[in-house]
Amino acid sequence: MRIMVINGPNLNLLGEREPAVYGGETLQSLNMQLSEKAAGMGYDLEFFQSNSEGEIIDRLHEARLDCSGVILNAGAYTHYSYALRDAISAVRIPVVEVHISNVDSREDFRRNSVIAPVCLGSISGFGKYSYALALIALDYYFGEKK
Repeated sequence: MRIMVINGPNLNLLGEREPAVYGGETLQSLNMQLSEKAAGMGYDLEFFQSNSEGEIIDRLHEARLDCSGVILNAGAYTHYSYALRDAISAVRIPVVEVHISNVDSREDFRRNSVIAPVCLGSISGFGKYSYALALIALDYYFGEKK
């Protein structure tokens, strides 16, 4: 099974952007570690990162054709992108929302997710492990669907 991992705006700067909040690892390092975990679980991951809302939506649309699920860190789009919310609803594959930081312990605007209601679930605050927990959640979901 293939799972798409989509990272939104500014996540290409992991390792240098606010390390006290997001940690010191790069996105490439995070992706490599997650790939190893996924392979051990029998999943193939595909990674995509964009700072452009439209490109993220296009990739979500494509994922419905060749992926069983999506792990999505939409970055700031989480808080206001109704277009992204509509795309998640339209693709009809499970999407798990992830955030590296604990969004509930940060600025007020970060506490609102317009995409959460159309996602399978949301995981935040566990650093890079938020992605691994999302993978485990999808694995559990797929197991329940068998």
